[in-house]
Amino acid sequence: MATATSLSLHGHGLGLPSPTAKTPARRLLPVTVRAMAPASPSKGEAAAVECSPSPRRQVLVAGAAVAAAALVSRPAPAAFAAADGKFMPVIDRKAGYSFVYPFGWQEVSVQGQDKVYKDVIEPLESVSINMIPTTKEDIRDLGPPDQVAEALVRKVLSPPTQKTKLIEAKETDIDGRAYYTFEFTAQAPNFTRHALGTITIANGVVAGKFYTLATGANERRWDKMKDRLHTIVDSFKIETKV
Repeated sequence: MATATSLSLHGHGLGLPSPTAKTPARRLLPVTVRAMAPASPSKGEAAAVECSPSPRRQVLVAGAAVAAAALVSRPAPAAFAAADGKFMPVIDRKAGYSFVYPFGWQEVSVQGQDKVYKDVIEPLESVSINMIPTTKEDIRDLGPPDQVAEALVRKVLSPPTQKTKLIEAKETDIDGRAYYTFEFTAQAPNFTRHALGTITIANGVVAGKFYTLATGANERRWDKMKDRLHTIVDSFKIETKV
Protein backbone atom coordinates (compact mmCIF):
# COMPACT_ATOMS: atom_id res chain seq x y z
CA MET A 1 0.00 0.00 0.00
CA ALA A 2 2.84 2.40 0.80
CA THR A 3 4.48 1.82 -2.58
CA ALA A 4 1.29 2.65 -4.47
CA THR A 5 0.93 5.83 -2.42
CA SER A 6 4.50 6.84 -3.14
CA LEU A 7 4.07 6.29 -6.87
CA SER A 8 1.03 8.57 -6.73
CA LEU A 9 3.08 11.23 -4.96
CA HIS A 10 5.88 10.87 -7.49
CA GLY A 11 3.38 11.43 -10.25
CA HIS A 12 2.58 14.85 -8.82
CA GLY A 13 6.14 16.02 -9.49
CA LEU A 14 7.56 15.93 -5.97
CA GLY A 15 10.89 14.35 -6.93
CA LEU A 16 13.76 16.40 -5.47
CA PRO A 17 16.29 17.86 -7.92
CA SER A 18 19.74 16.37 -8.26
CA PRO A 19 22.02 17.61 -5.45
CA THR A 20 24.39 18.93 -8.12
CA ALA A 21 21.73 20.97 -9.94
CA LYS A 22 22.38 24.71 -9.94
CA THR A 23 19.54 27.04 -9.01
CA PRO A 24 19.48 30.85 -8.84
CA ALA A 25 19.76 32.24 -5.34
CA ARG A 26 17.57 35.02 -4.04
CA ARG A 27 19.40 37.48 -1.81
CA LEU A 28 17.95 37.62 1.71
CA LEU A 29 18.42 40.23 4.40
CA PRO A 30 19.87 38.77 7.61
CA VAL A 31 17.67 39.11 10.66
CA THR A 32 18.99 38.96 14.20
CA VAL A 33 16.58 37.72 16.83
CA ARG A 34 17.47 38.78 20.36
CA ALA A 35 16.12 37.11 23.44
CA MET A 36 14.85 39.44 26.16
CA ALA A 37 16.54 38.90 29.51
CA PRO A 38 14.24 38.91 32.54
CA ALA A 39 14.52 42.02 34.71
CA SER A 40 16.38 41.61 38.00
CA PRO A 41 14.60 42.65 41.20
CA SER A 42 15.69 45.83 42.92
CA LYS A 43 17.59 45.71 46.22
CA GLY A 44 14.48 46.87 48.04
CA GLU A 45 12.34 44.15 46.51
CA ALA A 46 14.95 41.49 47.29
CA ALA A 47 15.20 42.67 50.88
CA ALA A 48 11.42 42.64 51.27
CA VAL A 49 11.28 39.04 50.07
CA GLU A 50 14.13 37.93 52.32
CA CYS A 51 12.81 39.68 55.43
CA SER A 52 9.13 38.88 55.04
CA PRO A 53 7.97 36.59 57.88
CA SER A 54 4.82 35.55 55.95
CA PRO A 55 4.69 31.75 55.50
CA ARG A 56 2.52 32.24 52.41
CA ARG A 57 5.13 34.54 50.88
CA GLN A 58 7.86 32.00 51.65
CA VAL A 59 5.88 29.24 49.93
CA LEU A 60 5.34 31.43 46.86
CA VAL A 61 9.02 32.37 46.67
CA ALA A 62 10.10 28.75 47.04
CA GLY A 63 7.67 27.70 44.33
CA ALA A 64 8.97 30.37 41.98
CA ALA A 65 12.54 29.23 42.59
CA VAL A 66 11.66 25.64 41.78
CA ALA A 67 9.87 26.69 38.58
CA ALA A 68 12.80 28.85 37.53
CA ALA A 69 15.24 25.99 38.10
CA ALA A 70 13.07 23.70 35.98
CA LEU A 71 13.03 26.21 33.14
CA VAL A 72 16.79 26.60 33.24
CA SER A 73 17.46 22.85 33.16
CA ARG A 74 14.86 22.04 30.48
CA PRO A 75 16.17 21.99 26.88
CA ALA A 76 14.80 24.83 24.75
CA PRO A 77 12.08 23.70 22.31
CA ALA A 78 13.11 23.63 18.66
CA ALA A 79 10.42 26.21 17.93
CA PHE A 80 12.53 28.77 19.80
CA ALA A 81 15.85 27.73 18.22
CA ALA A 82 15.98 30.99 16.25
CA ALA A 83 16.38 32.96 19.49
CA ASP A 84 20.07 32.04 19.79
CA GLY A 85 20.91 33.53 16.41
CA LYS A 86 22.01 30.21 14.88
CA PHE A 87 18.72 29.57 13.08
CA MET A 88 16.27 31.60 11.06
CA PRO A 89 12.50 31.06 11.35
CA VAL A 90 10.12 30.43 8.46
CA ILE A 91 6.43 30.95 9.22
CA ASP A 92 4.06 30.59 6.28
CA ARG A 93 0.53 31.21 7.54
CA LYS A 94 -1.00 30.83 4.10
CA ALA A 95 0.58 27.42 3.49
CA GLY A 96 0.09 26.57 7.16
CA TYR A 97 3.54 25.52 8.39
CA SER A 98 6.66 26.72 10.20
CA PHE A 99 10.24 25.52 10.65
CA VAL A 100 13.76 26.86 11.15
CA TYR A 101 16.94 26.63 9.08
CA PRO A 102 20.60 27.42 9.88
CA PHE A 103 21.65 31.05 9.70
CA GLY A 104 23.62 31.69 6.53
CA TRP A 105 21.72 29.33 4.25
CA GLN A 106 20.22 31.05 1.20
CA GLU A 107 16.77 30.67 -0.28
CA VAL A 108 16.77 29.30 -3.82
CA SER A 109 14.02 28.63 -6.33
CA VAL A 110 13.47 24.97 -7.26
CA GLN A 111 10.61 23.86 -9.46
CA GLY A 112 8.18 21.60 -7.62
CA GLN A 113 9.26 22.76 -4.17
CA ASP A 114 7.39 25.28 -2.01
CA LYS A 115 10.58 26.49 -0.30
CA VAL A 116 14.25 25.53 -0.45
CA TYR A 117 17.18 26.84 1.63
CA LYS A 118 20.74 25.66 1.11
CA ASP A 119 24.36 26.29 2.00
CA VAL A 120 26.12 28.06 -0.88
CA ILE A 121 29.41 26.29 -0.17
CA GLU A 122 28.15 22.78 0.68
CA PRO A 123 25.43 22.08 -1.93
CA LEU A 124 24.24 18.88 -0.22
CA GLU A 125 23.32 20.84 2.92
CA SER A 126 19.77 22.00 2.33
CA VAL A 127 16.17 21.84 3.47
CA SER A 128 13.15 21.67 1.19
CA ILE A 129 9.42 21.48 1.73
CA ASN A 130 6.60 20.66 -0.62
CA MET A 131 2.88 19.94 -0.47
CA ILE A 132 0.36 18.04 -2.58
CA PRO A 133 -3.41 17.66 -2.20
CA THR A 134 -4.72 14.51 -0.53
CA THR A 135 -8.06 13.04 0.48
CA LYS A 136 -6.46 11.36 3.49
CA GLU A 137 -7.10 12.82 6.94
CA ASP A 138 -4.12 11.40 8.83
CA ILE A 139 -0.61 10.29 7.88
CA ARG A 140 -1.35 6.95 9.55
CA ASP A 141 -3.94 6.28 6.86
CA LEU A 142 -1.04 5.65 4.43
CA GLY A 143 0.49 2.85 6.50
CA PRO A 144 3.12 2.37 9.23
CA PRO A 145 6.15 4.73 9.41
CA ASP A 146 8.76 2.32 8.01
CA GLN A 147 6.71 1.32 4.95
CA VAL A 148 5.67 4.87 4.08
CA ALA A 149 9.19 6.26 4.62
CA GLU A 150 10.82 3.47 2.61
CA ALA A 151 8.57 4.10 -0.39
CA LEU A 152 8.98 7.88 -0.14
CA VAL A 153 12.78 7.67 0.08
CA ARG A 154 13.10 5.33 -2.92
CA LYS A 155 10.47 6.85 -5.20
CA VAL A 156 10.40 10.56 -4.34
CA LEU A 157 13.28 11.83 -2.20
CA SER A 158 16.16 10.22 -4.13
CA PRO A 159 16.99 9.88 -7.84
CA PRO A 160 16.39 6.34 -9.16
CA THR A 161 20.11 5.92 -9.86
CA GLN A 162 21.05 6.24 -6.18
CA LYS A 163 21.17 3.37 -3.70
CA THR A 164 19.06 4.22 -0.65
CA LYS A 165 18.97 2.85 2.87
CA LEU A 166 16.30 3.62 5.46
CA ILE A 167 18.00 3.83 8.87
CA GLU A 168 15.06 4.65 11.13
CA ALA A 169 11.41 5.67 10.95
CA LYS A 170 9.09 6.58 13.80
CA GLU A 171 5.84 8.30 14.65
CA THR A 172 5.72 11.45 16.78
CA ASP A 173 2.82 13.54 18.04
CA ILE A 174 2.70 17.34 18.12
CA ASP A 175 -0.45 19.03 19.39
CA GLY A 176 -2.49 15.92 18.65
CA ARG A 177 -1.25 15.59 15.04
CA ALA A 178 0.75 12.56 13.88
CA TYR A 179 4.08 13.08 12.08
CA TYR A 180 6.38 10.43 10.61
CA THR A 181 10.09 11.26 10.96
CA PHE A 182 12.82 9.20 9.36
CA GLU A 183 16.56 9.01 8.64
CA PHE A 184 18.13 7.62 5.47
CA THR A 185 21.16 7.66 3.17
CA ALA A 186 21.28 7.99 -0.62
CA GLN A 187 24.48 6.81 -2.27
CA ALA A 188 25.65 8.23 -5.61
CA PRO A 189 28.86 7.26 -7.46
CA ASN A 190 30.87 10.15 -6.00
CA PHE A 191 29.07 11.05 -2.74
CA THR A 192 26.60 9.84 -0.12
CA ARG A 193 23.91 12.11 1.29
CA HIS A 194 22.79 11.50 4.87
CA ALA A 195 19.31 12.90 5.30
CA LEU A 196 16.32 13.35 7.59
CA GLY A 197 12.68 13.83 6.72
CA THR A 198 9.31 14.45 8.30
CA ILE A 199 5.84 14.08 6.78
CA THR A 200 2.32 14.80 7.93
CA ILE A 201 -1.19 15.48 6.65
CA ALA A 202 -3.25 18.54 7.54
CA ASN A 203 -7.03 18.68 7.31
CA GLY A 204 -8.12 16.14 4.71
CA VAL A 205 -11.09 15.18 2.53
CA VAL A 206 -11.92 18.70 1.24
CA ALA A 207 -8.68 20.69 1.46
CA GLY A 208 -6.15 18.20 2.77
CA LYS A 209 -2.42 18.57 2.12
CA PHE A 210 0.41 16.08 2.36
CA TYR A 211 3.55 17.86 3.64
CA THR A 212 7.11 16.61 3.13
CA LEU A 213 10.14 18.32 4.68
CA ALA A 214 13.59 16.89 3.89
CA THR A 215 17.05 18.02 4.97
CA GLY A 216 20.52 16.51 4.79
CA ALA A 217 24.26 16.82 4.28
CA ASN A 218 27.20 15.04 2.76
CA GLU A 219 28.04 11.89 4.75
CA ARG A 220 31.53 13.24 5.44
CA ARG A 221 29.95 16.20 7.31
CA TRP A 222 27.17 14.27 9.04
CA ASP A 223 28.76 14.27 12.51
CA LYS A 224 29.19 18.04 12.32
CA MET A 225 25.74 18.77 10.91
CA LYS A 226 23.44 16.17 12.46
CA ASP A 227 22.41 18.24 15.49
CA ARG A 228 21.44 21.18 13.27
CA LEU A 229 19.56 18.91 10.86
CA HIS A 230 17.65 17.31 13.72
CA THR A 231 16.72 20.81 14.93
CA ILE A 232 15.28 21.60 11.50
CA VAL A 233 13.16 18.44 11.43
CA ASP A 234 12.04 18.81 15.04
CA SER A 235 10.99 22.42 14.43
CA PHE A 236 8.58 21.59 11.59
CA LYS A 237 4.98 22.14 12.61
CA ILE A 238 1.59 22.65 11.01
CA GLU A 239 0.43 26.10 12.14
CA THR A 240 -3.12 26.39 10.86
CA LYS A 241 -5.87 24.44 9.16
CA VAL A 242 -5.26 24.73 5.44
